[in-house]
Amino acid sequence: MNLFTALFLAALAGSTLLQLWLANRQRAHVSAHRAAVPGEFAERVALDDHHKAADYTVTRTGIGMIELLYGSLLLLAWTLGGGLEWLDSIWRSAGLGTLTTGVGFMLSAMIIMSLLDLPFSLYHTFVIEQRFGFNRSSLGVFVSDLVKQAILLIVIGAPMIALALWIMDSSGGLWWLYVWLVWMTFSLVMFWAYPAVIAPLFNKFTPLENESLKTRIQALLDKCGFKSQGIYVMDGSRRSGHGNAYFTGFGRNKRIVFFDTLLESLDPQEIEAVLAHELGHFKLRHIQKRLLTTAALSLAGLAVLGWLVDQPWFYHGLGVSQPSPYMALMLFMMITPAFTFFLQPLMARLSRKHEFEADAYAVQQSSGSDLVQALVKMYKENASTLTPDPLYSAFHDSHPPAPVRISQISGNMKQISSGGYA
Repeated sequence: MNLFTALFLAALAGSTLLQLWLANRQRAHVSAHRAAVPGEFAERVALDDHHKAADYTVTRTGIGMIELLYGSLLLLAWTLGGGLEWLDSIWRSAGLGTLTTGVGFMLSAMIIMSLLDLPFSLYHTFVIEQRFGFNRSSLGVFVSDLVKQAILLIVIGAPMIALALWIMDSSGGLWWLYVWLVWMTFSLVMFWAYPAVIAPLFNKFTPLENESLKTRIQALLDKCGFKSQGIYVMDGSRRSGHGNAYFTGFGRNKRIVFFDTLLESLDPQEIEAVLAHELGHFKLRHIQKRLLTTAALSLAGLAVLGWLVDQPWFYHGLGVSQPSPYMALMLFMMITPAFTFFLQPLMARLSRKHEFEADAYAVQQSSGSDLVQALVKMYKENASTLTPDPLYSAFHDSHPPAPVRISQISGNMKQISSGGYA
């Protein structure tokens, strides 16, 4: 057996078994705490809502375990099972140019993978989300979204893949650096253009019409020194009952977006507190820090790929006999998660640190009690468990567990009341 084959199998088995173990811990922990609402939430969350959140979490985690096993088996089928080799042979037999063959191979592989994942997407939307009262999407909307995503993959993905493969083939040993520069430029352009070009293809965005709320929000924006192109309401209820808020874009193309479901469930002062949290991410430069982290990781990854692309054992160890730039790129994208899952707690910890900081900023700029009340409502409306397993949460949750987060906000409020913040 190729040494790299053994390494790949060990990484895949290790990451899969670890994820299954963590998921089983999550299910057991949430089920064990289903009977009673945690003491700190007893006066805010009804027992029925707590039961719903526990059942929703256990159900989603259970299907996630099946999906994980399915995905691992598919990865083995695509690599050691010869799936990529078979697809490559079909495209090579067409007699097209190297660049066209590479683009066609990668696009077709991505589309087939999406189709293979489709049963789980349907089950999540029309069984689990439907059972717990969240799904508001019709089959027509679901299919329309898939078609739009496929079109975007072809219209945007094909030129980017072609450019990356051309650079890989014609730029010498430092091709990985040039591809990274192109990728980061593309990411920044998409981050800037997404609010005005991509997002409206899937959702309707209308300016906020509630004048009193708009005035309240504008006062907060002025206080925080945040300028945007506008405050918009997104028709999230067209697809789901989950609520959220975010700001997107950068430079002069920043937008503040509220899900219509969120506006329906929160009071004006609670909306202000949630927005203050989002503005905290902006004010504390979390977006820029995340972009820099992503840039550094992608540069490191491409540098590794720049070495692997010339190593025959890399291809042979993954069931491929014909080395090529496009095959190297596809293999690397597919197997990387098996090796990097073990680093996930570090990324989750960084994200949770940013959430704590944004909460602290929100407490300074608005009302901490309103932020707590808004979060509790959002936990309830989204059926988010109040009792996640700590170890599972450390790997999977970008936001702090509810009890920890609320406790931290309470501490921030006490610090402000005692004059601890300037």
